[in-house]
Amino acid sequence: MYSLLKPLLFRLDAERAHHLTLDSLQVVNRLKLSGLLPKPPVCRTRRVMGLDFPNPIGLAAGLDKNGAYIDVLATLGFGFIEVGTVTPRPQPGNPQPRLFRIPAAQAIVNRFGFNNEGVDALAENVKNARYRGILGINIGKNFDTPNERAVDDYLICLRKVYAHASYVTVNISSPNTKNLRQLQEKEALENLLSALKAEQEKLAQQYGRYAPIVLKIAPDLTAEQVVEIADLLLQYRFDGVIATNTTLSREGVEGMENAEETGGLSGAPARTKSTAVVKQLSLALKGEIPIIGVGGILTGEDAREKVDAGASLVQVYTGLIYRGPILVKEACAALG
Repeated sequence: MYSLLKPLLFRLDAERAHHLTLDSLQVVNRLKLSGLLPKPPVCRTRRVMGLDFPNPIGLAAGLDKNGAYIDVLATLGFGFIEVGTVTPRPQPGNPQPRLFRIPAAQAIVNRFGFNNEGVDALAENVKNARYRGILGINIGKNFDTPNERAVDDYLICLRKVYAHASYVTVNISSPNTKNLRQLQEKEALENLLSALKAEQEKLAQQYGRYAPIVLKIAPDLTAEQVVEIADLLLQYRFDGVIATNTTLSREGVEGMENAEETGGLSGAPARTKSTAVVKQLSLALKGEIPIIGVGGILTGEDAREKVDAGASLVQVYTGLIYRGPILVKEACAALG
């Protein structure tokens, strides 16, 4: 069905098509028209971070920023779903248009800027969802919070989502919030990881359950920076790392329509950079901390490449837009 609808959707503004697709899926789900939705893929379960994943294919953060579509997204066969990025206070994000397709390269440029309704709204949506599978909640800082106070924003979000999350992702790698990626630098990152781990211990005691925390990093790091981050993750006993977010590079899309739009590039051209970071992390972490590979997965073979590079799980987003739900089944088949 998606192959029939895709040409129509691609005639619309990208962000409008995004919302129309999610709203339409919501209607199909509420009317219980399950025959119109794909059959769940059959995959071998994985135990990662102390959690049992029914399959290793996850939905990356960004598609459902406010956790408003969890139940319908669960019907697409994902082994886990990640919602957000969410910030302490609601914010509109960057002005529209802010989402651009590059069909010739199976790529997207976005500069959303953490547009979301705030952490309280997301927490309420999650509480109202019927989904009981593995749910990641991706947290960030408000655009107007200076980096010197960024830790406060992450702690606010962690406290408010902890009870509702299977795991929490700390996003310090979006290129669309000014200076956010500076939090990947050693001193700032050490302060952040230290504070989050201390708070995690308190929350685990308070709620009587341990929710893993993972860090999401950029693909535009040097090899030295990747090793430095890996060392800090080991030092502060972080539970996982997601590699990677979108890239500022335009390699592979030069001269194409929308290629020069400001924002992060995702899709097929990001695959190589993302996989390289996964490999670097795998060598540096020596299997002590699991890696979730994301970036440029448009086929089952792409998913296999991430796992062969050292990832325990993978996530998709842009590939879902270009391929539809069939991608989840393909990736599942490739990973067994």
